[in-house]
Amino acid sequence: MLRLNWGCGGEGEPGWINSDVKEGPGIDMPCDIRDGLPLEDGAVDYAVSIHALPEVPYDQQVGVLRELRRVLKPGGVLRLALPDLLKGVDAYRRGDRDYFEVPDEDMASLGGKLALQLVWYGYSRTLFVPEFVEELLRRAEFAAVHHVGFRETASRYPEIVALDNRERESLFVEAVK
Repeated sequence: MLRLNWGCGGEGEPGWINSDVKEGPGIDMPCDIRDGLPLEDGAVDYAVSIHALPEVPYDQQVGVLRELRRVLKPGGVLRLALPDLLKGVDAYRRGDRDYFEVPDEDMASLGGKLALQLVWYGYSRTLFVPEFVEELLRRAEFAAVHHVGFRETASRYPEIVALDNRERESLFVEAVK
């Protein structure tokens, strides 16, 4: 079974094909996905990406999703964790300062914390809500899209949730090739 961890950040996870735009410990494929992944068509059973898609400019996101779809086997699954705009707005409306990961020295006001967390210090270029990510995945020609919860899967791969983190601020979705 081959599983891809795309946008893995500074370190890879054991037992995964780890890919990121930068090099680092345990990163098997340091490359820019927009130039293509060095994998054959249909090579991967499933792929997971935790908060990497928001760093890709909007006009290139469908292409990135198509590249992830290309490397999946027929019936393969892509699991995405993305920053959830609605959760952030709801926390702001509740006045829930504890929701935000932004320290007071970076931004003290509640509105400032909301804005800075949503763009995550300038790394995130896109905000996500469930309908938006579903539309992107459909444009990338995925056959089915399932909105799922933290550590919950609609797939036949229970271990696909192993990389889940950032529960409080994320939405989770799975798309089937």
